[in-house]
Amino acid sequence: MTTIDLVYFDAGGGHRAAALALQSALRTQHPTWTVRMVHLMHALDPQQRFTHLTGKMPEDLYNWRLERGWTLGLGAELRVMQTAIRASHTWLLKALRQHWADHTAPNLVVSLVPNFNRALRQSLQQAHPHVPFVTVMTDMADLPPHFWIEPGLDAHLVCGTQRSEDQARAAGYADSVIHRTSGMIIRPDFYQRSHRDRRKERLALGLDPDRPTGLVMFGGYGSSRMLRIAHALDDQQLIFLCGHNQALAETLSQLERSAPHAALGFTTEVGRMMRAADYFIGKPGPGALSEALQCGLPVVTFRDAWTMPQERFNTQWIEEQDVGAVVQSTRLLRPAVLSVIARLDKLADNVGRIQNRAIFEVPDILFRILQSSGQATQALPEASFA
Repeated sequence: MTTIDLVYFDAGGGHRAAALALQSALRTQHPTWTVRMVHLMHALDPQQRFTHLTGKMPEDLYNWRLERGWTLGLGAELRVMQTAIRASHTWLLKALRQHWADHTAPNLVVSLVPNFNRALRQSLQQAHPHVPFVTVMTDMADLPPHFWIEPGLDAHLVCGTQRSEDQARAAGYADSVIHRTSGMIIRPDFYQRSHRDRRKERLALGLDPDRPTGLVMFGGYGSSRMLRIAHALDDQQLIFLCGHNQALAETLSQLERSAPHAALGFTTEVGRMMRAADYFIGKPGPGALSEALQCGLPVVTFRDAWTMPQERFNTQWIEEQDVGAVVQSTRLLRPAVLSVIARLDKLADNVGRIQNRAIFEVPDILFRILQSSGQATQALPEASFA
């Protein structure tokens, strides 16, 4: 029996989404494997003392900030957090070593989180020295030091862009432990061909079926910036996906605008809503950008003081690939959107040239790592592509 541990946490939702996507793909491509989801915060605090004391999970503060919009100084805040993690390294090692000791040894551990990989790898080595460790980067680039790529670790790295591959090599990783994919991992259902009629989807949302339509989304908790976008693009037909921010969804639903719009709360059918649109507007998160591109949407995103440091490269990548527009403020959004609408056919062609199959590639990479470490228990099956 092959057991794979996927380590994730809920900060922002993207890491958990990536872990769930990988879990689904592993179960499809390797149905005999046991895939265990390891919530990092539960591993560090199995009695959940912090939650019982405060009524919140540690990552709730991060998500609260996302929901209300970030303040300035993101780089400084990230550095403070990284410093705190390094200062508590001894405690992290002890807590994680106890976690590995308390559970049946896996055949492979896969981390889908940044910042904690040194402690995760070293604690695993101390508890189970022969178990390989893999970091699957869910960002398009690293933000050194001590973010995704930790120099000097006996670990494998899965990189979704040329930039992150180059960063891994510059950090001293050998080619044999650097594994390149064609993009970021997203849920397998984003690869399913839709048989739904776009016009009917828009009509069902109360929209004009023949009008260019943008989809606005800012992660799983929405953003107050969506209200400013609604006003800045008053004459553009828009679909707003507000995630768990139901208050924002209700406010947007009641908004009076010149153009039709629809505002939805949490939905499991993000891909379906994306396919009802012509272009995407949102923050440059690697998951949302990859989902939009997979659904054929050119993207419009922001590079400003609120852009998270690890996501700044993503805006550069969008410009290099010519798959959308990058703006510095909501005030500059309208001309950018009009330009994208005018170039929809050309941009759609560029988007179509991006063939991201990472979710199907990673399971085979993990199998080969198992095989090379002597942990594989079966032959490699053919990949199942949707």
